[in-house]
Formats: sequence, C-alpha cells, structure tokens
Amino acid sequence: MSLAVIKSRAKLGIEAPIVSVEVHLSNGLPAFNIVGLPEASVKESKDRVRSAIINSHFEFPARRITVNLAPADIPKQGSRFDLAIAIGILAASEQVPSDRLNDYEFIGELALTGDIRPVDAVLPSAQQCAESNNQLIISEENALEASLVESLSVLPANHLLEVSAHLHQREPLQLWQREDRVTNQSTLQLNDIIGQQHAKRAMEVAAAGGHHLLFYGPPGTGKTMLASRLSGILPPLSNQEALEVASIHSVAGKGLRQDIWVRPFRSPHHTASAAALVGGGGIPKPGEISLAHHGVLFLDELPEFSRNVLEVLREPLESGQIMISRVNAQTLYPAKFQLIAAMNPCPCGYLGSSRCVCGIDQITRYQHKISGPLLDRIDLQVQVSAITNEQLLSQESTAKGETNQKIQSRVCTARHIQIERQGKINTDLSSQELQQVCPLNKEQKSLMNLAIDQFSLSTRGFYRVLKVARSLADLEKSSYPELYHYQEALSYRPTMDRRTGD
Repeated sequence: MSLAVIKSRAKLGIEAPIVSVEVHLSNGLPAFNIVGLPEASVKESKDRVRSAIINSHFEFPARRITVNLAPADIPKQGSRFDLAIAIGILAASEQVPSDRLNDYEFIGELALTGDIRPVDAVLPSAQQCAESNNQLIISEENALEASLVESLSVLPANHLLEVSAHLHQREPLQLWQREDRVTNQSTLQLNDIIGQQHAKRAMEVAAAGGHHLLFYGPPGTGKTMLASRLSGILPPLSNQEALEVASIHSVAGKGLRQDIWVRPFRSPHHTASAAALVGGGGIPKPGEISLAHHGVLFLDELPEFSRNVLEVLREPLESGQIMISRVNAQTLYPAKFQLIAAMNPCPCGYLGSSRCVCGIDQITRYQHKISGPLLDRIDLQVQVSAITNEQLLSQESTAKGETNQKIQSRVCTARHIQIERQGKINTDLSSQELQQVCPLNKEQKSLMNLAIDQFSLSTRGFYRVLKVARSLADLEKSSYPELYHYQEALSYRPTMDRRTGD
C-alpha cells in the first residue's frame, strides 16, 4: 500500500474542522512535499517527522512523499499535524497496519526523538472528535484537557513507538481516567464589606438577570471590592458553558483553567489596547471580552480607558459575540460577558465635597470620556457613597450581611424561573418577549411615561428598565413585576451625567 489517509483537526477560532492527512508514496527521486495551504510552521514538520521516524527505529522511505492536508481552503498552522503525518508515512510504507486508522484522530507535535509533545487548542478538537464518534490519540500532557469532553475516548501517548504498538495491538494505549468534578467556593465574601447595602442589592439584581453594572463614587468606598465578589454569587457554570469557556482559553494558549467550573473574572488594566480587549493578531486570538465569556469583565477606573477602546464594547454588549477580521482570516468568537465597571465622579474623586479640587471643565471632560450609547447599555448605575465613621469604627459591622452562598441560592432560583419561563435569562429578552413577561397596567404605564421624560430614557433604556424590573420580580418569585419593582428599577438609572444615543 502506498497511500494512507489519517484524520486530524485544524485550529480555526473555537472551531476544529476535520483535516484528512493524505500521504502518498511514489517512485522517483526522494522528496518530501506538504500541500494543502500549510503555513511555514506546518512545512517545518518535514524535518521533525523525518528525525522522529528514524530515531524511533523505523525506516524512513527513500521515495517521493506527498502529503496533502485536505480540504485545501482551510488554513493550517502549528505543529499539531506532526503525529498524523508520521503515522500516515508509516501506514503508507506498511510499517503500521492501516485497517484501524479510521477509528482514530491524531493530534500532537513530534520531538526529534519521537516523543509526543502537547499542542494548544485541544479542547475544540476533542469536542468535535467526540461528535464524530472517533477516539483521540494525543500527548499525555493534553489528556486532562481533552477528557473534559465526557463522551470522548482519550488515548494518551508519550512516544511514537507507543502509538505504533497500539495500532499493532501489542500494547494497547490505556484510556485516560477522568477526575471527579470539584468546584472551589470563592473565599471573597460580600459580608466582608462594611455597609454598602444598596450596592450589594444591586449586585444581587445584576447577578439574577445577567445585567451590566456600573459603580461610581469617591475613592476607598469599596467599588473594586464589590466588583471582585460578583462572580462568587453567580451560578456555577453548566457542563456546556464550562466547555465553551475552556475552549476559548485553550485557543488563546492559556492552558486549562485552575477551576473550570467557576465563572471567569477578567480585569484588564486601563492601559489595555483595543486589540487586547477584543482580540487580534495575524491569526486572530481571543481577547479579554472573549476570555470573560459566561463570566465577568471588570473595568476599573472606566474613564481612564481610551475612548476607542471603550467604544468597541458596544457591539459585543448587544450581540454577545465579536467578529475579528484580518487579511488572512475572519474569526467569530463568543463574548457573552457581564460587564461591571467602576469610576470616580471626577478626576480627583471627591466631587460634591470640600476636598474636590476639580474645575467644571475638568469634570465635564472626565465624565464625557464615557459615551452616551455605552452608558445607555449599562442597566444598573449605582452610586457608592463613603461609609460613616460609626460604620467604620464598629466592630460588629463586618459580621453583618448575608453569605455568598445564601445570595447565590436566591440568584440560582431566579435564573431557574427565567429559564423555565422563557428559555433564557432576562438580559437576553427581546422587546417582543418583554411585552409578554412585563405587561404594563395603567398605573405602571403612567410611571414609565413620567420616567421617560424625567430620565430622558431612550428606547433601549426603556426596555432595560423593564428587564431589571423583571429580575426584581423573579427574585421575589412574582408572576409579574409590580409597581414598586419598576420604581426600584428606575432608581438604578444614572443620576450623574446622562447622555443617550444610538
């Protein structure tokens, strides 16, 4: 047999399309060619594969070797095809049996010694391998990540000789033994924060409905501490959500998260560029907003971010995804995150007190760094005031308040109600769906009519108030929002500078 076909997987964002590694041996002068839109890193496989085969005591065919990576329209990069190419050459030269190759997919980099090294973006490949009902042969260092896909048979190997022995049925590779799911509880408790009951209430509402949240107030009032505790009251990730998050981190080259069942919390510095936030590069990689998928994106000192950096958030805040377009590739990454931001009311932070040294122009420029359309997309905007001396000096203040577990229980119940009722959480409701779950009676219409004028609510702002009211009702297990729910929802609209737009 001079032809062998081996299955592997390419890396294309969080997708992993199947690649047929076709190896043909023909007569003629010895040559080794790889075709099928390979990048330079793939072409380098020739030298690694040749040395790995020879140093594993196989015979490297002194023939014309042609390797085709099909389909040719999918870009191939990296060293992930090394193992598949090597097995293809051995199968085509009849050094390993070819009758069982259709049952497996091969992913891994080869060392010159024949050792199998790990590669990135294994999890998306593992997911789609399972859908194809194939077994996956990979490096042992990638096995833990791939084993997150419960329906997949993962066969880890350390050396090319081990793979050969398995195909010869002499020494079968052992299935990877999965570990039990363990979820670590956050050690950051909301009741560690003195006072700020209004802000804590807003966090619970935000967590219940998946709403975006902005804290503003003077320095040292606990805005950052509050934000860092939001992920601790959110529901744990489901299996599917955990796989999606882990896939993004895998593609980004971040490896396996320490606790994949805990929602991610990303906090980029205000000097971060737009590319760092949304993703980019010649081969587009996910940015902070995608790494925060199904979790929390925290932007501290919000006005200190560049204006163009903040504006790129507008689309993913609405759509829950980001399209990164480059000359060589166009990649769609999920970016369904919950935004929580913190800011001071003015450059010095002490607006409204005798300590403020800012002029009116300084305050205006500072607040206008956040555009109206972006501000309009943030559902809850909460003022965090300085705590009183009595609260600060009280020894009992830190012991007051509910634990994360108790708040999380209510949040989980509210989200369960939402999923049962409409199949999604409240922040994802359309205007048509809101009319069904938030019918306004005469008294409520009168209140909202007054609020539209008083708060200068845009159409988007109006519907976001309804979503918050719906979440408030769900926390109380009410069938429909009552008047006081709408009143509380309106209390979370901005009281600082309000600017709206498209």
